[in-house]
Amino acid sequence: MFDVNPFAELSTSISPLLMKSFVVIMVAMVAGGTLFDIIHKGSAKYFFKLVKTSREKGTRTVSVGEKISVIVKTTAHDVLASGEFCSTKRRIAHLLTMYGFIGYVITTAMMVFCYSSANIETPEILPNLWWIGGLMVCIGGYWFWFFIRVDVTAEGNSPFRLVRADLFVVSLMVSVTFGLIWAYLQASDSIWATLALAIYLFSTTVFFGSVPWSKFSHMFFKPAAAYQKNLAIANGGRRNLPAPADSPKIYGKAKRHTHNY
Repeated sequence: MFDVNPFAELSTSISPLLMKSFVVIMVAMVAGGTLFDIIHKGSAKYFFKLVKTSREKGTRTVSVGEKISVIVKTTAHDVLASGEFCSTKRRIAHLLTMYGFIGYVITTAMMVFCYSSANIETPEILPNLWWIGGLMVCIGGYWFWFFIRVDVTAEGNSPFRLVRADLFVVSLMVSVTFGLIWAYLQASDSIWATLALAIYLFSTTVFFGSVPWSKFSHMFFKPAAAYQKNLAIANGGRRNLPAPADSPKIYGKAKRHTHNY
C-alpha cells in the first residue's frame, strides 16, 4: 500500500488529463489568490515602504558581502529552521507541518504529472515520501490544533471551536487526512473510497481556493518580512516591530503569549 501510486490506480476510472488539470487549477488559485491578497490588503506597498524607510533611516551602508551573509543566515535560521518561534513544541510542530507539506505537494505533483498512467511504473520512493509527508502534516497539524494553540492551552476554549483564522490549518488537515484515508481505502478496495475521494477533492479545493481569506499567503510574506527585518538591523535602521519590553514582568507575559502562538 505504501509503495503504490494512488493516482495511477485512480487513472483506471478518471483520466490522467483531468487529474493534471485539477492540479494546474489549484496552482492558478494560489497564484491568483496571493496576487489578490497583495493588491486588496496593500501588503506589497506596505512592505516596500518599510524597505524604503529602513534605507533612509539607516546609519550605515551594508556591503554586498554583508547582505549575502544576512540572507544566508536568515534563510538558515528563520526560514528553514523557523527560529522565530520561542516555544520548542510550537517550532517542532511547525517544522513537521512545513516540511511534510512540501514533500507531500512535490510528490503529489510528480506522481500526477509523470506517473499517473497505470502503464507507467512509479518509483517506490515517491509513494513512500508521499505517505511520510502526509503523516508529518497530520502529526504537526493535530499536535498544534489540540495541544499548542493559545486559545486552547491558555484561554481554555474547546479545541473544536472554529474561527475564520483557522481556515488555513483546518482545510490543510482535512485535505491531507482524507487524501491518506482515500489512498488506504482505494488500496483496500473499500466501497467508501469514492466518498473519501470526494471529501479529499472538496477540502483541497477549499484549501487552495481560500488564499485571500486564509493565512496561506503568509508562507510567502513571512520570509520576505524576515529578510527585511534583518537587513534593517544590519544597516542600523529601525525594526518593523517594537523591541521587547525591559520589564521582566511584562516580558514574561509577552513570552508566554508567544509560546502559545
